[in-house]
Amino acid sequence: MTRIAVFNQKGGVGKTTTVLNLAAAIYPHNQKTLVIDMDPQGHLTQIHPTPHSSVNQSLFSFYQNNRPLSSLTLDWNDIGKLICSHKELIKVDSVFGKGPAILNKLKHGLETYDREQGSGNTIIDCCPYLGVLSLNAVFAADLILVPIASDYLSLQGAQKVEHTLKALEPVLKKRVSRRYLMTCFDRRRGMTFEVFQQAREYFGDEVCKTVISENVAVAESPQYKQTVFQYSRNSNGAMDYLSLFDELRSEGLITV
Repeated sequence: MTRIAVFNQKGGVGKTTTVLNLAAAIYPHNQKTLVIDMDPQGHLTQIHPTPHSSVNQSLFSFYQNNRPLSSLTLDWNDIGKLICSHKELIKVDSVFGKGPAILNKLKHGLETYDREQGSGNTIIDCCPYLGVLSLNAVFAADLILVPIASDYLSLQGAQKVEHTLKALEPVLKKRVSRRYLMTCFDRRRGMTFEVFQQAREYFGDEVCKTVISENVAVAESPQYKQTVFQYSRNSNGAMDYLSLFDELRSEGLITV
């Protein structure tokens, strides 16, 4: 099964929305997907109907108290399981240093989780800055999925991710697969197509063929604590995320 880190060094690009709806697209094929909210802002956690509020039931307890990941999960209908964020996660960078043990902590924790819980995909909602938390996700991931919100600043953030991944290759001793996903794709704006073309020139075939169009259902569904499929199954937004799942699966980047 696949571990996917959804990451861009810019906020507001559709990371959380992509984690939520990609997990929901996978769910009918494999109900064991684990989603991890690794952003101290906790936007993914806030979408869950009844999230854990205690720091001891959050991802921070995995770092602070060595709690196993399996003890922190929360069932989530039509998605799988969630490990909640907490604002205390902001302390991880300053408290635990940046040595190999902390950078590989999530990877080792997920290896234990997979042995205990069986095969399922893991999708990680990363924080929008490069630090210990984001590096944990990168070190654990088989695939980095980088949303680009069809604007120049989002593209610059994605280029920073690419530079980071290239710099990490000697440490990781491999090239981590990555895909760049255009989100907030508005066909009425010329800039949308300009950014898409620049992304293709810079990242080549690693830009997804699927684009996530600007869509009311995608934007509104989190307000009602729903995936786009629960909110409006036949919407263009739902079709886009099904297309993304199909594309990644056809390339062997997601297994079910």
